Amino acid sequence: MFDTIHHVAIIGSDYARSKHFYVDQLGFKVIRENYRPERDDYKIDLACGMTEIELFVIKGAPERPNYPEAQGLRHLAFKVADVDATVKKLNQQGIKTEPVRLDTFTGKKMTFFFDPDHLPLEIHE
Repeated sequence: MFDTIHHVAIIGSDYARSKHFYVDQLGFKVIRENYRPERDDYKIDLACGMTEIELFVIKGAPERPNYPEAQGLRHLAFKVADVDATVKKLNQQGIKTEPVRLDTFTGKKMTFFFDPDHLPLEIHE
């Protein structure tokens, strides 16, 4: 019934900071970007392989209730070829990461880092 994930939506609070993080630092390509005057917000669609990330930037959006166990989306995980190399690149850009560890069930390397609004993001081999 379902083929794949079409997109994941993220809400950020600061246009310049969120766009810089996802586009300049993480390297996602902008597919389209729109300002919606009726909502006074931005919607930036980003390419992540065959999946899209919808980045909504909404002034005054409420903060995430707690970390990481709020109901709903727990975190967003990205598959990478080499966790250690990705961590090094993130750290060189000033993005802090948790220590690399092995996934208990898959035995693969993984770790977490956070977007500017504290959304947990994972990288996983």
